Amino acid sequence: CTLDDLADARRVAWKLDIPHFVLNMESEFREMVVTPFVNGYVRGNTPSPCVLCNTHVKFALLHQKAFAVGAEKIATGHYARIIEASDGRLELRKARDLSKDQSYFLFELTQEQLGDALFPLGELQKAEVRKIAAEGDLPVADKSDSFEICFVPQKDGYARVVEREAAKLVAAGVNDPLLLGAAERSAGGDLVDVEGRVVGHHEGYYNFTVGQRRGLNTGGAADRTYVLDIDPKTRRVTVGEGHRLEKTELMADRIHWIGDEPPGATVEVSARVRSRQSDIAATVEPLSGGRARVTFAAPLRAVAPGQAVVFYQDDLCLGGGWIVR
Repeated sequence: CTLDDLADARRVAWKLDIPHFVLNMESEFREMVVTPFVNGYVRGNTPSPCVLCNTHVKFALLHQKAFAVGAEKIATGHYARIIEASDGRLELRKARDLSKDQSYFLFELTQEQLGDALFPLGELQKAEVRKIAAEGDLPVADKSDSFEICFVPQKDGYARVVEREAAKLVAAGVNDPLLLGAAERSAGGDLVDVEGRVVGHHEGYYNFTVGQRRGLNTGGAADRTYVLDIDPKTRRVTVGEGHRLEKTELMADRIHWIGDEPPGATVEVSARVRSRQSDIAATVEPLSGGRARVTFAAPLRAVAPGQAVVFYQDDLCLGGGWIVR
């Protein structure tokens, strides 16, 4: 997603003697990924842009453009597996290398998209991938892994991206007081405890996410203090002890089931609310309007609105949804 990555892709293509094309999808990426990212933060949520990128850019828009020039399949470097079940349906399963598994980011894929996709790395350990690349004398064999959001420069941080992109949206005529506050950097406010007492101040509530511990200028025992809640209307950020983050239930909407048909009743799953979190036993109760109630077998910390909750049974990814509260 950088010029260096573009150059690496071109060098690998040349080495393998295959055609290399570049598609400019900047405007679509901004509309489908960056803008929802900004809108999420100014509304006090914690967005998951990598899911949106996979759903709307890589496995929708890119597919359309690739098939338009004659492609038969789309192969990507995702660590995940596609298995055909006995009934003919396609299953999304975790990668063999669980430390690199990316199925969490793919929970919105459809049967059609899975049918068009190839995940050649899904059966391999990362060390095996590097070995194959080295044996093929590929220039990226020792390239460092990337764990950052691609459009957030490390030197800036996501809050600066929110401010910069909010300013562009306001300049383009979007009339939204929350965006205006971020654009003008006038979204500062109070840090308050659970009793509503002011314990500090901040320069922008969008600098925080639920569960955050670092960067809290409370003037007290910050090592025991976490972000519990963010209110964009009052610009108040509530902080408190870590145990107050624990939840045994969440509500999610826009539920998607990879097998197409939603379960008719409550289903037992293991669930994940962050990509690197361990799975936890849970039940999913389907509700009307594409919503669901997810109940955990044990208290879970830092359930953040705006993030995805993804459902599994062993290594099978059933689907997931978007956390509302």
